Amino acid sequence: MRGYAEWMSKLVDALTKLPGIGKKSAERIVFHLLKTNREEVANLSQILLAVKENVSFCKTCHNFSDSELCHICTDAGRDKGLVCVVEDPKDVISVEKTGVFAGVYHVLLGSLSALEGIGPDEIQIAGLLRRVKEQKVREVILATNPNTEGETTALYLSRVLKPLGLKVTRIARGIPVGSHIEYTDQATLSRSLDGRLPI
Repeated sequence: MRGYAEWMSKLVDALTKLPGIGKKSAERIVFHLLKTNREEVANLSQILLAVKENVSFCKTCHNFSDSELCHICTDAGRDKGLVCVVEDPKDVISVEKTGVFAGVYHVLLGSLSALEGIGPDEIQIAGLLRRVKEQKVREVILATNPNTEGETTALYLSRVLKPLGLKVTRIARGIPVGSHIEYTDQATLSRSLDGRLPI
């Protein structure tokens, strides 16, 4: 890159490979790191390596954890009979930020996709079925994404879970809070009407 020292150029290129980091953001990060003292940069690099070496998947729910079981699975105050199924560990964080869910999670680490050759054996469905059978699970909330793959995954899971005699629900979808009906697409508005609740 013109105007950069070779190592600066390499770092900008490396940072742009991260999600959500464009060239301008990468340049700002590089300039910030160059102005920062050596100890802070060394600390950042040590933390990055430590996260990569010490964080793996929880053996029960497949959320990220720095021990065998994640902090949610080991929390005695969580309702183990209520399991929220999500596609990705990022989704756990999103649900947790609401502050209203007191159950536990099961992370599928993906979704079903015939086009990509991802079937039930490629994601964490077997572990979910095992949990439901071994633990006293009353309800499974399907919180997969509202796209083709997420809908396919939710439909498949409802078919294999319902015969086990537990309640299977799907998160509601509809018009976002603060938006206007006139700007809502037809599919979202249709789902909002179908999923209406008594008040």
